[in-house]
Amino acid sequence: MPAAAALFHSLSDPTRLAVLRHLALGEHKVVDLVAHLGVAQSTVSKHLSCLRECGLVQSRALGRASLYSLTVPEELTMLLGAAERLLAATGDAVQGCPTYGTGSTGSTVQAGDAR
Repeated sequence: MPAAAALFHSLSDPTRLAVLRHLALGEHKVVDLVAHLGVAQSTVSKHLSCLRECGLVQSRALGRASLYSLTVPEELTMLLGAAERLLAATGDAVQGCPTYGTGSTGSTVQAGDAR
């Protein structure tokens, strides 16, 4: 299951999740994602690079800009929907998890970590 662990690790960053959720609405330029997310262009680019390396995001040239989109939008939408249902079913347990939730004291995943 190393591939599944890598997939879930690629989804573990809140900024990457926000990028994916916004791209689920359609193609966007980096500048659009920057405006929507309210983070630096370099941060968005770093996360897009990670998501593209993981095969979740693709880009196409449009003049001097690139438009980003999901590679498998239906599957990703279903996965995120399943995650929402699982979170609803487990209540606040995941959020309060001492290892990865807000109750964590030594999490190995940093909020700004690209990977």
